[in-house]
Order: sequence, then C-alpha cells, then structure tokens
Amino acid sequence: MNLNVTRRQMLGLSASAIAALGLAACGASSDSADGGEAAADASDVKTLTFEPGKLTVATGNPAWEPWVMNDDPESGEGFEAALIYALAAQMGFAADEVVWTRTEFDEACAPGDHDWDMNIQQVSINDDRKKAVDFSPAYFVPTQALIVRGDGKYAGATTCAEFDGATIAVMVGTTADEFVSAAMPGAKIEYFNNNSDAAAAVTSGQADGLVTDTPQAVYMAESEQVEGGIVVGQIPDSSDAGLGITLPLGSALTPFVTDAMNAILDDGTVQGLIDTWLKAYTSDIPVLA
Repeated sequence: MNLNVTRRQMLGLSASAIAALGLAACGASSDSADGGEAAADASDVKTLTFEPGKLTVATGNPAWEPWVMNDDPESGEGFEAALIYALAAQMGFAADEVVWTRTEFDEACAPGDHDWDMNIQQVSINDDRKKAVDFSPAYFVPTQALIVRGDGKYAGATTCAEFDGATIAVMVGTTADEFVSAAMPGAKIEYFNNNSDAAAAVTSGQADGLVTDTPQAVYMAESEQVEGGIVVGQIPDSSDAGLGITLPLGSALTPFVTDAMNAILDDGTVQGLIDTWLKAYTSDIPVLA
C-alpha cells in the first residue's frame, strides 16, 4: 500500500465549487422521515439561535484534514466544513450567517449551556452521550485505523494479535479505546488530551501506535504528524452508530437540524460531499485480521 500519493490534488475543488454543490443539491427542501416541518420556516429558526440571525458552529482546535482543510472552516473546504454550509443552507441560513468558533473535543459532548448552537468534530453517537447532548442524524460512519512508525517493529503487522504488549495511543473522550480494547485485548491503552500529543508520543517511541478515525489517520500519516508514520490497517468491526453533530440537550434547534440533515442525506448532498472529500482517505486501507 502506497500512502504517499498526493491526495490533496484530488481534493482541489474551491470553496465556491463546494458551496455550489451544497446549494444546488439543497434547492428542494423535503420533510424528514418523521414527517416534521420544522425546517420549513427560516424566520422561525433564526430566532432560536445563540446569536439571533446567526448560526454559531463549533469545531475542533485544531480542526484536522480532511474534515476541515488547512484548519480553516470558513473556507467551506473539507468534509465537515462543506457539510455545515450545506446544512445551514437547508435551514435557511446564508453562508455569511454561519459563525465558527473552537472548542476542545470534550466540550462537544459536555452537558449544560454553551456559546454555540452546534458542534461538529467527529463525535460518535452513543447512548451515554445522548444523556448529555442532542445529536443530529448520523452524517458519516467511519472505521478506526492504526498508525505506526514505518521503521518500527509493527510496520509489517497484519493481525491484531501482533499488538499484544504494544502501547496504543488514543485521544481521551473518544470511542477509539473501546475498539482497541475489543480487538486488541493484549495491548495497553495510553490516553492523550488530543491527537497532536498522541502523534508526538508515537514519533518519540512513547507509544507504538495511534488509533483514530480512518480518514484522519491517513491524513496524519501523509502529513508526517507521526514522523515516518504509515497506516498499517483498519481495526476490525470498528464502525458504530456513526458521527453526529451535537447540540445542547433539549435544544429548540434539534428538530430543525434533524429535518435539514435528513433532507440532505435523502437528496444525495451528503454522499456527494463524502465522495469529494473522504473517498481518497478511505479506499484501499486493509483491515487487520
């Protein structure tokens, strides 16, 4: 497997092209499968936001590619950045009415009031988190993948059993540890505040590998976040309920977001964005036996 191919060239669409894709696909609004009509009246939804008339969206600090390109969500480039603008258009917000802010990953799942309307940074939907926040319908179902040093003892690994005794780095608060525990019970899990710290641990030899979402793992290897890193394989059975946008628990916006997301899922907008931004990061990655 050659992970040194320049994928950025494959993703060279401009922000205006992505916006056009989202707006064109979202031209015809449809009600959700539940029969709701919450998203039909933009004047209503704009009175419910944190800053009336604006849609405040939080993402990671930093925001990683290919979810957000160049850590610049305002550009609309990258899967999650483009998705937000398509979703906002479906809800009746113009692009210049979308306001971006930054949070750590933990805040996206934290209970209580927030200074944002929604938070998008690859949060897996699960029942425990639903006790603290609302979720949109799932917009992507990733697998998890393992990055190791290309010059290390695990570079040629093809099975999970080969990682018995290995130290695997994961970001705290994510579900990566659950998949590592299930697939590699003989491995030791080391927790880090963010994937930058986890990557540095693999580079320095403090950890033998790092597990994160497959698209991010491929980007981290290609961009040398892990020095000399390669994606050795996907973790088997590492898909879950998918990624969802989080909202404060009981948010008045939740039915609007639900209807809008269902509409752009149904009309093919989301699949078009997946094909544009994620296909190059998810194809031809072997699954560890």
